[in-house]
Amino acid sequence: MKSPYTLPQLIDNVANTSPNREAFRYLHQTISYGDLQLKSNLLASYLVSIGIQKGDRVGIYMNRCLETCIAVYGILKAGAAYVPLDTFTPYNRTATILNDCGITCLITTPTKRRKVMSLLNESHAISTIIGDTLPHSIQSIDWDAIFSIGLKDSISPIILDQDLAFILYTSGSTGKPKGIMHTHYSTLSLAKIAADTYGFNSNDIFGNPAPLHFDPSTFGYFVAPLVEAKTVIIPDAHLKMPASLSALIANEKITVWYSVPLMLIQLLNSGTLDKNDFSSLRWVLFAGEVFITKHLRALMLLWPNAKFSNLYGPAELILCTYHHVTEPPKTDKPIPIGKAWANTEYKIIDDKNTDVPVGESGQLVIRSATMMKGYWNNKALTEQSLHRVNIADGYEHIYYKTGDLAQLNTKGELLFMGRNDRQIKLRGYRVELDEVELTLLNYENVEEVAVIVLGKNEEVQELAAVIKPKKDTAINLTYLMEYCKLALPSYAIPKTIEFMDDLPRTSSGKISRKEIGKILAENYI
Repeated sequence: MKSPYTLPQLIDNVANTSPNREAFRYLHQTISYGDLQLKSNLLASYLVSIGIQKGDRVGIYMNRCLETCIAVYGILKAGAAYVPLDTFTPYNRTATILNDCGITCLITTPTKRRKVMSLLNESHAISTIIGDTLPHSIQSIDWDAIFSIGLKDSISPIILDQDLAFILYTSGSTGKPKGIMHTHYSTLSLAKIAADTYGFNSNDIFGNPAPLHFDPSTFGYFVAPLVEAKTVIIPDAHLKMPASLSALIANEKITVWYSVPLMLIQLLNSGTLDKNDFSSLRWVLFAGEVFITKHLRALMLLWPNAKFSNLYGPAELILCTYHHVTEPPKTDKPIPIGKAWANTEYKIIDDKNTDVPVGESGQLVIRSATMMKGYWNNKALTEQSLHRVNIADGYEHIYYKTGDLAQLNTKGELLFMGRNDRQIKLRGYRVELDEVELTLLNYENVEEVAVIVLGKNEEVQELAAVIKPKKDTAINLTYLMEYCKLALPSYAIPKTIEFMDDLPRTSSGKISRKEIGKILAENYI
């Protein structure tokens, strides 16, 4: 089979040899590689006909469904880059992304009509809606019409592997979301390295529980097609009911599962795992947060035939290290993040950018074939995130500064030691504590804010905020929480908000978050 150098070739290669092979499944609906090729071609043809050009950004605004894979590959075939949008994020945040990316075309489904209409009021850049016919003055067309138009003469713009493929937006420390740019090359590198590392093949069935705006979704959308495998898109409803999710994994005979540890812990605690047959499960992969060792041990004992692997990587690199857990851990020591996978190199450096000795902690910096192109429309932030090592005049090695602290043990394994800034991972999502504070500071009568993380165990961690109101004012907590729901994604909303007349401070006058943590911990259960 022809080796792909751009992402659309992943499905075209399979469609040209095995068009009837099942590509994606959602509930009782399926789409073959041949049908996916045809429908993505039709979408690409329409996009080109309305003026979408190579390098343009096209938004995807829909929940998990088969149309997501058609949208992804249709956009890529048109030479554009897709920008996945979280449908549960407040409108003003989504509008910020639309405006930042200059998105003029939005692909959606009828189930999102009300939200799309609200978005149109927030962002005036959108000129075309695909996937639904709206009672609005802008151009709109539904899916059936797209598929009935027919192909134009040419839908094949010249695409190079270094061209932009998609932009993932994450929280930014300034309060503005930042867009991580990935190319065809970086994404294909991920797919090829993952397939080689885990021996995926055409008999595998991938379970894809990640929403499109979350970087683990790349496994189902790109790794599986590389090996001609099938992907089962997990419906939102099943993710909220561990017993239902457990049955789905068993009934679909999923062989490759990749998720955040929290999802696996929920399956362990409430998934009635003893009632289902998981003999088909071949690989259980987890990433995004620390998997509490005692829970991993319990799950491994329940699934003795499956192999387990801990993956690590920020969205800027997607993934870059791995550690196979070959047997149930005998102690509760944290699981290593392992070693760099193929085409990847790392360094551990101190504050002076000097390599630290084995056994000492420092910031983990990584260069890899999977590395991002940079941050969209933010050259300064891109440069700040890079660690450059001069090799010779005009030649340098460029690493990404992860912001994570790591340590290399005597076995040659990387150990994750926490964050060196105020960016955290909460239930697999990246949260900038500074962004949450800035959001709260923008609320009426708020003078000062401190946001911290409560809970020693990752499975029960939550955000807590302490607010100092302006003098002689009062803040209604109910109204404040409603404001948070409109201004922040759900996972970034503090679960606990308390008010203080004065915030504890260090000797230098800075807010003492350590003391605040002690105060709140006394009342935290």
